[in-house]
Amino acid sequence: MTTTVAFIGLGVMGYPMAGYLSKAGHQVQVYNRTGSRASEWLASYTGKAFATPEKAAQGADIVFACVGNDDDLREITAGQDGAFHGMSAGTLFVDHTTASANVARELAAVAKENGIGFLDAPVSGGQAGAENGALTIMVGGDDEDYARARPLLDCYARAVNLLGPVGSGQLCKMVNQVCIAGLVQGLSEGLHFARAAGLDPEQVVDVISKGAAQSWQMENRYKTMLAGDYEHGFAVDWMRKDLGIVLDEAQRNGALLPVTALVDQFYSEVQALGGSRWDTSSLFARLTNLRDFDKPES
Repeated sequence: MTTTVAFIGLGVMGYPMAGYLSKAGHQVQVYNRTGSRASEWLASYTGKAFATPEKAAQGADIVFACVGNDDDLREITAGQDGAFHGMSAGTLFVDHTTASANVARELAAVAKENGIGFLDAPVSGGQAGAENGALTIMVGGDDEDYARARPLLDCYARAVNLLGPVGSGQLCKMVNQVCIAGLVQGLSEGLHFARAAGLDPEQVVDVISKGAAQSWQMENRYKTMLAGDYEHGFAVDWMRKDLGIVLDEAQRNGALLPVTALVDQFYSEVQALGGSRWDTSSLFARLTNLRDFDKPES
């Protein structure tokens, strides 16, 4: 069944996600703050580009968004020329931005006043997951809205789950980022320790990856970490934004996150090394900067 949809935000995630909707045969109306990015998208996929989120949303049954942060999300929804102004009662807004649970609830309330459904649906899987149509999507909202959006979400996801009311998707994404931060730091320290002990890190990983220490991060990042290659993946700046959201939420709900707070501090040190756009696995670079075991003996 062909659906008219809008997609707002054609960054490294939104670009391929909107592309999968187009390839599935849906009529896709796109908006991106930098117009040249929308033009580039149109050269690869079938759809139409519009000058504002409001115009892109007009006539769409479901509007998707994937932008930077809470303020960006407010701007493209309820702000001047925002999507909510172009949406009709009975339509649905699906937000893939990693944002706060508070802004999800805030905008869901605004949407409800206008008869618009709202789902917060942050994603995990990074750029590779978006490009391969293999994202994990964590959703908050009503059962009916979820059922309506699900067939379209399946265009670019390998797993989609409804966690509870609006805000639940964002809270689940926060758990995701907490777990990733701890895993990456643990892997970084493990590889660092292996080198300091005079072991071959490649051999060490070959052994321990067959047991309980195995993880996605180990499988997909250890080689680039050992090579000092961080020009890929999920940027440190983005992770710090996400961890800031996590730590703010923890202050409200009373969760104790000492390791997460420490890793966030370590990421600030990576930024100071010039690694703002490096992959999150660059926590290893921080350790090798503190004590570089690869330097030849004098």
